Amino acid sequence: MTDYLIANARLVNEGQRSEADVLIRDGRIEKIARHIAAPSDVEVIDAQGHYLLPGMIDDQVHFREPGLTDKADLASESAAAVAGGITSFMDMPNVKPPTVDHDAMVAKHALAKGRCTANYGFHFGATNDNIEEIKKLDTRLSAGVKIFMGASTGRMLVDDDTALEQIFEHSPLTILTHCEDTPMIEANAQRARDLYGDDVPMSEHPIIRSREACYASSSKAIDLARRHGARLHILHITTADELDLFEAGVMGPKQITAEACAHHLFFEDSDYAARGTLIKCNPAIKTHADRMALLKAVADDRIDVLATDHAPHQLSEKDQPYFAAPAGLPLVQHAMPSLLDHVSAGHFSLEQLVTKSAHNVADRFDIAERGYIREGYWADLVIADISGQTVVDHEPILAKCGWSPFAGYTFQSRIMSTFVSGQLAYHEGKLSQGCIGRALTYDRDYAR
Repeated sequence: MTDYLIANARLVNEGQRSEADVLIRDGRIEKIARHIAAPSDVEVIDAQGHYLLPGMIDDQVHFREPGLTDKADLASESAAAVAGGITSFMDMPNVKPPTVDHDAMVAKHALAKGRCTANYGFHFGATNDNIEEIKKLDTRLSAGVKIFMGASTGRMLVDDDTALEQIFEHSPLTILTHCEDTPMIEANAQRARDLYGDDVPMSEHPIIRSREACYASSSKAIDLARRHGARLHILHITTADELDLFEAGVMGPKQITAEACAHHLFFEDSDYAARGTLIKCNPAIKTHADRMALLKAVADDRIDVLATDHAPHQLSEKDQPYFAAPAGLPLVQHAMPSLLDHVSAGHFSLEQLVTKSAHNVADRFDIAERGYIREGYWADLVIADISGQTVVDHEPILAKCGWSPFAGYTFQSRIMSTFVSGQLAYHEGKLSQGCIGRALTYDRDYAR
């Protein structure tokens, strides 16, 4: 393994900015100081004028493996992730077969070993009938327990109230919920069919997958968590209404936390006219007012975590009528540049971006020795040029699906370098060969 000295960096970490050098040896941060004389056996990377940040830990991705590898796989999407400043990811369980028992989780780890450019973790999936698997969950292998309280099919939709009560009572890990009320959505979809037949316009998407459906489900999840004392993390909040359900302030003492995703902070319903099904996702992108409320909630610490919900599909799948086109966007390669644009626009600070994309994620999921720039921690780092540019159309799309919802955009920042467990994974526009991410490990001293 090559060792590195990152020199002359503008370090942003734990709410502070400083000028610093960082020495990396054997994959870990050995020393942080104002000036470090370069040892003869290390490679020096001059970060002059650029910011050094903890790498983003994406707590919600769909890398589609096993079983859906025509859309994506762990190797292709993790490579796209490091190009976007993401050093670790946590993959969702709705694959084939779904990750809803111990053997499936072990098999998924085996698939990832040696093939991921980024560090990796996996969420365990809840179903209506796998409570015994959840009770005996190996907490060394799982990041959290995911419940689809809407927007899924088959075994992955948990719509039985007794099952939900048991999951919230017995889950040994943080519960992550996709919150939409399925009966409400189905009723709205039928109304749209009655009105438009098979030619439903994309503008109906946030009406079908309505704000009321989101609020009803989020409220239900919060009630369950409070009654059972469960740690709850609600994914991809999309409405101003839901924000009133969450407390403002630092994440530390919170039992219930909220997440916002890059595309919900970037797009709004007026974009459906030009982007169509390319920005169809669940829950739906909603209004300008909702988007601005989400950005404000990041600034006032009502939103605790920033993520992607990267969920790629082939263009041929997207190029279908409304009901046939699947929901989901490829996002990891440009998530960090899009978030940095919000910093440049003054919506929230660079320190808050770091807290919500790295520190809080590590803390919420008990990730050991990552998420901070600290001596002794793994060197998961990003050098970002916030005065550079990323012209989306001028770059190869590394996601297997080969397209980006950000086509046509120019971001006012650029990822210069990404280090994964001390390895230079991406540098000056090129992926490095041979970078191998590691399985996330967890430091858990709580029990329920």
